Amino acid sequence: MDVTTAGTPHWPHDFTRRLFSVIDGRRWHELGRVFAADCVYHRPGYPALVGLADIERFYREERIIESGVHRVEEVMAGNDSLACWGSFQGLSRAGERLAERFSDHYRIDDGMISSRRTYFYRAAI
Repeated sequence: MDVTTAGTPHWPHDFTRRLFSVIDGRRWHELGRVFAADCVYHRPGYPALVGLADIERFYREERIIESGVHRVEEVMAGNDSLACWGSFQGLSRAGERLAERFSDHYRIDDGMISSRRTYFYRAAI
């Protein structure tokens, strides 16, 4: 799918709102509405998450976040790619406050995320 011709000029923004609504709302049963069954998710500090079942298990069992909200500041789309960046604020499962800036890159196929790569804004090397 070419996201630049996906029907409306607001499509990329609507898509990211829907994605983070599912994630922030902890509606794990709805992950299949945005992630393709064979999606691959690359996230710092974790091995690649391969397939919808692996991604759902990550969100249910491994992710350190208990609750929070993503605030997307900008979205860009072209061909079959989408990128966004913004901030996240919430609580960890241990009750610690979390505040992190992030950037995501998505590959979109047939209206679904076929790959996602997340980056965080902090010194790593």
